Amino acid sequence: MATSDSTHNNIAIILDSNSTDSDLLSTTPFLMADQQDTVPDAVDYKLRPAVRSKYGRWLSASFIIWVEMAERLAYYGISGNLISFLTGKMGQSTATAAANVNAWSGVASLLPIFGAVIADSYVGKYYTILVASIIYILGLGLMTLSAMLPSLSCVNQEKGKMGTPGCSPHLQIIIFFVALYLVAVGQGGHKPCVQAFGADQFDGEHPQEKRAKSSFFNWWYFGLSVGALLGIGVLSYVQDNLSWGLGFGIPCIIMFIALVIFLFGTITYRYTVKGPGESPFKRIGRVFAAAARNRNATLHMVDNDGEIQELKLHDGSQQFKFLNRALLEPEVPKTGAKLCSKSEVEEAKAVLRLFPIWATTLIFAIVFAQPPTFFTKQGITLDRSIGAKFDIPAAALQCFIGICIITFIPIYDCIIVPAARKLTGNHSGISMLQRIGTGLFISIFTMVVAAVTERKRLKVAAQHGLIDLPHVTIPMSIWWLLPQYILFGIVEAFIMVGLQEFFYDQVPNELRSVGLSLYLSIFGLGGLLSSALVSLINKATSRGGGSSWFSDNLNRAHLDYFYLLLAGLSAIGLALFMYFARSYIYNKNKAPL
Repeated sequence: MATSDSTHNNIAIILDSNSTDSDLLSTTPFLMADQQDTVPDAVDYKLRPAVRSKYGRWLSASFIIWVEMAERLAYYGISGNLISFLTGKMGQSTATAAANVNAWSGVASLLPIFGAVIADSYVGKYYTILVASIIYILGLGLMTLSAMLPSLSCVNQEKGKMGTPGCSPHLQIIIFFVALYLVAVGQGGHKPCVQAFGADQFDGEHPQEKRAKSSFFNWWYFGLSVGALLGIGVLSYVQDNLSWGLGFGIPCIIMFIALVIFLFGTITYRYTVKGPGESPFKRIGRVFAAAARNRNATLHMVDNDGEIQELKLHDGSQQFKFLNRALLEPEVPKTGAKLCSKSEVEEAKAVLRLFPIWATTLIFAIVFAQPPTFFTKQGITLDRSIGAKFDIPAAALQCFIGICIITFIPIYDCIIVPAARKLTGNHSGISMLQRIGTGLFISIFTMVVAAVTERKRLKVAAQHGLIDLPHVTIPMSIWWLLPQYILFGIVEAFIMVGLQEFFYDQVPNELRSVGLSLYLSIFGLGGLLSSALVSLINKATSRGGGSSWFSDNLNRAHLDYFYLLLAGLSAIGLALFMYFARSYIYNKNKAPL
């Protein structure tokens, strides 16, 4: 290829905002493909077929893991201590601050769906990450500015009296919330695309890279956990003891560095491509529309290739057989209407098969919401002293979840997986659904352990006459809570990594960002379900003047009952999960559970 052509193509991948990583195949002819081993459906940054030995794999993935680590540090550096900023610096009530935090986190959990659709349908993952990172940095910069403006402090000093001379906090409050939701928008584009783009650096059809791709999801979550650990442990200390401006400014600088790292990797990445054809959204939507249109028709005859023939069952057609009606020719043919093919029907079924797995893991998402809330409230009542002068923050015990994940994942990937691989023949050691199911099983015992520990706490409080003295420290070490945090870390290492790999792997190639956004939506909806469940139980148990399970006086509350309820719900969820998992038909000819 001529030098001028190479230069032109090099610039095209960087500057042409209308080209995407999924459109590159249609804009670049594969006329001079190297005789070397190239990766199917992938090009390099010059739009040439990607040579396997030169592009992608662990070098490219390492850039992307570092980017995710930095983003998680920034995100948890904000979210982990956000309620303290709202109740302290901004002078909001606890209820108002909690409502604002929940609203923001809910929006941040839903926006990845829209970011994924934009990436998979329009601009591609590379450009979505690029634009989302810029929005993210802008939001963090504005947040730093709002924290540094002195007029905000007058709200706290005067208990929120807006009429105080010299005080004009309204503009600063507006700037802060605009910045906060810019961060949510940035995360909405960043979160589903970075992981999918990282996994795209491995060829799932190549024997060695297939193993590496499975390992990538382990090390991805390892990096994510390191970032979250630093965000919670280090930045919360900076914010509480130094300044909020610095506490928000550091994440801004880190995200800028992450963007630079991402751009450095541009010349090493593989960019996925697709052949000519319609959008997968259109294909799948057309199948559902055709099946609905033919809902009253019989399945006796079809016209799939221009000839009337008997409808034949094919792989997977025993599930969701109502979609087979999409294969029927309409009684009144529409001009230009395209009939659905068997492969398109199977593609729609593959997407539909994900939803029972998605739904049965929602109960775990409720469990997932407990460590930053009720686990922390338990810790506040206990003896947190280390030595004579230092008290460990109750929220700091969440760091042990990250420490456990960081410790367990290398053991799992380097020891457990190779041993299991010899026994099962599966490149991942165990299947994705087996991994998720193992985590769901352990989560039941995690809740039981939490309930037993809570009963121990209530017993000690009663023995020392502290039932009606909620502000007096119970003579019981906070380290009693450590087992439930450690178990929770192991649960996350099984479930979270398994879910990420599953929702990436089991969707059509063009919808991988959407698949990961579905994984994220589990925990967004799970948080809302947890809030609704707590409100319902609180109303039910406080009727007639009785003590609520979630009484402000935790010594009269019954978190142990709540944890046992979650253990029971988790057992039901596991049973439902096993039912659907056993009948699940893996996409791409993978062995079922």
